[in-house]
Amino acid sequence: MTHIFRRSAAACSMVLCIASAQAADDELALDEPAEEGARTTGILQFDVARTYARPEHWSMARARAELTAQGGSQGVKWKISGRADADAVFAIDSGFYPDAVSRDQQYQFDLRETYLDFSAGDVDIRLGRQHIVWGEMVGLFFADVVSARDLRTFYLPEFEQLRIPQWAARAEYYFGDTHAELVWIPVPSYDRIGKPGAEFYPLPLPQGTRMRGEVKPDNTLGNGNWGARLSRLVGGWDVSGFYYRSLDVAQTFYQIGNEFEPRHDRITQIGGTMAKDFGEFVLKGEMVHARGRKYNTFNPVLNPDGLVAQNTMDYAFGVDIPAFRDGRVNLQYFGRRTFDYNPAIGLDRVEDGASILLNTKLATAWEGEVLYVSMLKRTDFMLRPRVIWSASKNWRLVFGADVFGGDATGAFGRYSDRDRVYTEARWSF
Repeated sequence: MTHIFRRSAAACSMVLCIASAQAADDELALDEPAEEGARTTGILQFDVARTYARPEHWSMARARAELTAQGGSQGVKWKISGRADADAVFAIDSGFYPDAVSRDQQYQFDLRETYLDFSAGDVDIRLGRQHIVWGEMVGLFFADVVSARDLRTFYLPEFEQLRIPQWAARAEYYFGDTHAELVWIPVPSYDRIGKPGAEFYPLPLPQGTRMRGEVKPDNTLGNGNWGARLSRLVGGWDVSGFYYRSLDVAQTFYQIGNEFEPRHDRITQIGGTMAKDFGEFVLKGEMVHARGRKYNTFNPVLNPDGLVAQNTMDYAFGVDIPAFRDGRVNLQYFGRRTFDYNPAIGLDRVEDGASILLNTKLATAWEGEVLYVSMLKRTDFMLRPRVIWSASKNWRLVFGADVFGGDATGAFGRYSDRDRVYTEARWSF
């Protein structure tokens, strides 16, 4: 998805991917007993989607297999995982999508989390390809600034499938109620946005323009990312603060004549999170100040590269309340304030939105969920109803719809011709 508050796909530090899946436990756990030998787990998943908005077409017929092996001995743990995808939709309707889209999305193999865990004195260390999750909002990429994402199917997949691991060295140290974390990423991963003509390509290209190939920085030490995070339990509140200096995982689209070129600029992000369980409900909040990002203006007269730099503050607050039959209600308010505001970006100084997620058990093994997200000033929206059948411990079947509407220049409204129904079948082993 393009950033909630900008017209280009750059700067996705606060973007919505609201789903019922829980984020994976991101903390190292070397104090837990390590299993002798190895164990293997995995999933087989089949996703079929039909876009019913005109032009009506099949938009996904994907088979996915993911395999994970992990184990270790006392003091050392390891994990290796990989994923393979094959999408038959490009063979079913070979003429609908451009060849570049087919080559990008028809087949794919990814190395997923693959790392070693060990301790050096009181410091826990993880080396390798790993998820580093700093955000704590339910379903929001906000303070989750380290993660790269596969956005070729927008922000519709669940978190564990959307995130792209980073090649990183991470050290963690605990003293009392305080947790310190240092991260170094020598070879960064970046968001995948696909190719022009794909179902959810994030940048609406002006007529007569074309897209150049993405420019990724060289894999040198000077192009690495690094950051630090400190968290502490204070009066029942879990609070944290972080500093992250990086090449942006999101693309910034530089305009060169009648062409656009995706690049990755160096940015600085300073932020924090808070969370508290009040028994009857959970309250959470996050704030992130970003410097160094550039925003599209599409005005080469004022800005030859079509960009203007802006400093911003993103914020989000949410409450999660148990409700219905073993269900919940999640309410969230989020926004962005631009400090050195330039109206050429086509957005207001303050942009905000809200979401509501309703979840309830319908019957034995059946669960219902409805998500509604809306920008409050542009009135564009996303509606995602779905029904989940947990046929057994290992089998799950999902039926749902994704509906977009509103302002054609908005984060959701631009995909009003991408409304779809879908089904997902997953076997875990």
